[in-house]
Formats: sequence, C-alpha cells, structure tokens
Amino acid sequence: MRAHWLEYEHDFTLPPDRVFPYLAEHEHLASVFGARVERLDDGDTERNGVGSRRKLWSAPGTPPFEETVTEFVPNERIVYKITEGSPLQGHVGIMVFTPTPSGGTHLSYRIRLASKIPGLAAIVKAGLGRNVRKGMAEVDSKA
Repeated sequence: MRAHWLEYEHDFTLPPDRVFPYLAEHEHLASVFGARVERLDDGDTERNGVGSRRKLWSAPGTPPFEETVTEFVPNERIVYKITEGSPLQGHVGIMVFTPTPSGGTHLSYRIRLASKIPGLAAIVKAGLGRNVRKGMAEVDSKA
C-alpha cells in the first residue's frame, strides 16, 4: 500500500491568531475541503482541540467518515486523523502555522493518503488538492 502526500504551502496576509482559529473551527473546513462537515464532539479542554471530532461527507452518495484532532497547539499546529468510516488507512493531516516577517501567516499543510484499494489515494489526492487550493484562497477574506 503506497502512501501519497498532499503538500500545500500558502501565505496569508492575516496573522496566525486570525488564521489558526478560523481553520481550527470544524465547520469552516467545509469550504476548504469541498465537503459537508458536521461537528460531533468538542475537544477535551478546548472546543477544537485534542479529542474534538467531525464527520465529513466528501461526495454525494459516498458514506461519511470521521476525523479526530490528535494534536492542538494554538496558533502553531493542528494534527488530525481519520478514525472511522474510510477506506483510507493511516490518514493524517498536519497543519503548521508560522508567522511571516510581514505580519501574515505561512501555512504548511501535509495530508497522508493511503488505501488498499488501488488508485484510490491518488484520486482522493487530486480532488482534495483542487479543493484545498480553492478553499484556502478564500481564508483571508473570511477569517
């Protein structure tokens, strides 16, 4: 089973204390992922922190899957993984937020995709990559 990595880098004009909370909010990820997103649980100590869960429907007619936040460092890092309902295995998403010299935010976003179903991870990577590029372009105007 070959793993594919979606790697996305983006510079926002807004500082991390505006970009991070926007992207940490599960419901805001609907436009980023191009999926329907429903919050299932708040985090153990913070609303969007470790233990918070969301359900996503990636395409009409496909079954939903769940993601759980496993690391949460405000204004710096979010890590999540698929925890239920997906043919993707070993999936992990890592968002790292770094202040830029101009007062903005640099986002380094990596998503690991793998599946025992031949070709599935590559297909998901292509579609998700398009959605992430489109969705992130709108964050400065929404955060």
